[in-house]
Amino acid sequence: MIPNTLSIAGVDPSGGAGILADVKTMSALGAYGMAVIAALTAQNTQAVTGIAPVPPEFVAAQIDTLFADVRVDAVKIGMLGQAGVTRIVADRLAHWKPAHLVLDPVMVAKSGDHLLERQAVEALREGLIPLSTVITPNLPEAGVLLGQSPVDNLKDMRRVAERLRRLLADDGERWVFLKGGHLPGDDTIDLLHDGDRLIELPGRRIATPNTHGTGCTLSAAMAALLPRTQDVPEAARHAKAWLERAIATSGQLQVGSGHGPVHHFHALWPAAQS
Repeated sequence: MIPNTLSIAGVDPSGGAGILADVKTMSALGAYGMAVIAALTAQNTQAVTGIAPVPPEFVAAQIDTLFADVRVDAVKIGMLGQAGVTRIVADRLAHWKPAHLVLDPVMVAKSGDHLLERQAVEALREGLIPLSTVITPNLPEAGVLLGQSPVDNLKDMRRVAERLRRLLADDGERWVFLKGGHLPGDDTIDLLHDGDRLIELPGRRIATPNTHGTGCTLSAAMAALLPRTQDVPEAARHAKAWLERAIATSGQLQVGSGHGPVHHFHALWPAAQS
C-alpha cells in the first residue's frame, strides 16, 4: 500500500524548506504527500523577509476536512509559527490520533531568522511533544525545549536525549532523534533514544553551502518511511543515508545565492546518475 503522509508546516516559496520540501521528500520516497498550511513566509535562500500567520481556526478546518475523508498514515509537523496554531494542531491531532507523528520543532531558519513565537514553545512542549512518535530537534532547539544552553559534545548529547525523552508520553513506542549537525568538527553524530536504547548514527560533514531545509527534509523522510518500516531505527538510518546523498548531490541544482536546497530527487532525475 502506498502510504498517505501529511505535512503540517509553513510555506517557503523557494521550495527548499517547509511543505514544498516535505512533499518533494515524501514523493521521492514513495509516499503520497499532502499538506496543511500553518504559516506563510516571504523567504529565499538568504533571508526570511516576512511571516503571515494562518488563523488557527482555518488550520483546524484544513486538518478536520482532510482527516474526515482521507486515510492519513503519518503526519510530519514543521513550522507552526504561533502559539494559537500550535495549540489547535495539538488539539486536532489528539482527536484524530494518527498512527505516526513526527515533530520537527522548527524555531529558526538557516538564515538565522526566528520562525516560532516564544509563547509557542510551551504549547509545543506541553501539547505536541507528548503526542509524538518521534521528535527531531537539533542541538539549539533541544536547548530551548529544555531551557538550557545548547551542548557541544557527544557526552552531553546523551544526557540531553534522556531529558528530552521524558517530555514524550510513556505509552507505546516514542523516540528522540537528536541531530548532531551543530557539533564542532567533521563528525555529525545523531542519537536515537527511546528511554531504553541509545543508538548512535554516525555521519561526516559534507562541504557544501546547500543545507537549506535539511531538518524539514529529514523529518519528512521519517514520516514517509515509518508506515512501511514500522521501525524507528530502521527508518532513521534510511532517512539519514538518503538525506546525506541529497546534500552531496545538491550542487547539481542552481537555486539562489545563499544556503541552497538539497537535491530531493537525486535518485530519480537523470542528472543524478551522471
